[in-house]
Amino acid sequence: MITANLPRIPTFDDWRRAARNMLALAAKPDEVVWRTEGETDLFARAPTPNLQPATPIFVSRAFIEVASKAALHSDPHRFALLYRILWRLQQNRALMDDAADRDIVHINALAKSVRRDEHKMHAFVRFKEITSADGPRYVAWFEPQHHIVAETAEFFVRRFTGMNWSIVTPEASAHWDGEALSFSPGGARTDVPAEDARDDDWRAYYESMFNPARLKVAAMKREMPKHYWRNMPETECIPDLIKSASTRTENMVAATPSSPRKRAGAAHAKIVPKDLPIRLEPVAEHAKPPASLNDLRRALQACRACPLWRDATQAVPGEGVEEEPLLALVGEQPGDQEDLAGHPFVGPAGKVLDRALEAAGIDRGELFATNAVKHFKHEPRGKRRLHMRPNASEVEICRWWVAHELAFVKPRLIVALGATALQSLSTYKGTLTKAREQTLKTREGAALRATVHPSYLLRLPDEDAREAEFARFVADLKQAKQVAERVRSVA
Repeated sequence: MITANLPRIPTFDDWRRAARNMLALAAKPDEVVWRTEGETDLFARAPTPNLQPATPIFVSRAFIEVASKAALHSDPHRFALLYRILWRLQQNRALMDDAADRDIVHINALAKSVRRDEHKMHAFVRFKEITSADGPRYVAWFEPQHHIVAETAEFFVRRFTGMNWSIVTPEASAHWDGEALSFSPGGARTDVPAEDARDDDWRAYYESMFNPARLKVAAMKREMPKHYWRNMPETECIPDLIKSASTRTENMVAATPSSPRKRAGAAHAKIVPKDLPIRLEPVAEHAKPPASLNDLRRALQACRACPLWRDATQAVPGEGVEEEPLLALVGEQPGDQEDLAGHPFVGPAGKVLDRALEAAGIDRGELFATNAVKHFKHEPRGKRRLHMRPNASEVEICRWWVAHELAFVKPRLIVALGATALQSLSTYKGTLTKAREQTLKTREGAALRATVHPSYLLRLPDEDAREAEFARFVADLKQAKQVAERVRSVA
């Protein structure tokens, strides 16, 4: 017998390296004992390390996709199963297509169980706010069925980029500080507060969504297993909601029919016409301009004036000082992380911008930040979403929104970050390089400066060039601050 040693919490890559070593030894599946750190076998011998197989290993894409999930299962025999299938694949390359094979049925069941556990973690994590030396931090307790913490943490990084959070589980804990993801040993349920001010919001939300006429208790428990209930504040309402379901249903049937609520799209049409006007004034009698910045933000979420909303998570409105900020920064469009978080400049480009503002002596708390286009335009590429530049038509349509934002905010100076923002804000026809050297006017007559978008600095391949362009970017921001302060002194 030969021992294949793995870390305490092994990943698929850990198993893959060990499996290559076993194949190099020509070790048959029934000759290998798979052990994680801390386990021992008195009758097994250690393998020769880091051998290379004598012949190329065949691994199908279907096996990789299923095995990478199955490796996260809690079944202690999962790695032996994976190796047995890998061994058999060398003799039968079509093995993964045999839906009746016992090993294939087994590995698919393990992978399905892991995917379900990941889905439950996405849905059932509930953060509690705590106070730390660095400000608010959000912590959650979760009890996964399988070893999914590292795999699933990336979802929460994308979804809650702008928060500092920790997810504590019995096996391992994940931490995000706004810039880096890290892991530590597991904790206990007592590490997370039992109550939170937002618990009542969860209860109210669940009660409002509960439909007694469609209650199916068995189906509800399949989708929301009782294993997770003790960590979800809204589940406290479930027994009473089930108990009162029949009475509520009878009351609903007996009640006088009510008029249907107006859809969000209908409310949006009152503020912005179907084809949004490019100029600020309404183009039709029924099109009323928004009464406030909050009205504008609400209407923005219902915008369907161009196709970009279909693939975006949400529209991203501007944020920051809402009354005469020193500067208003206008970028091109939300990026991947901004689209998920719903806030502008929270991704990698936002980190560059923060460093540049600090170097320029500008407090981000003095600013209003927004984008010329409000939805994330992208192209799917595997699991990634690659940025695509908005076209002229999309920029013009969305100008209605950014013009209204700036009209409400009334900044001392507007700074266009990149050519797309400059195109949206002004009628300037020259290059961005020339525009950086002068103070321009927006289409509405406000003072305007221009510089590059911080994402441009991230794309530069040469480190010396990045440092030089970063210094120039900082100089542009300092110049904008000086111009804004002159405008303020004149006002």
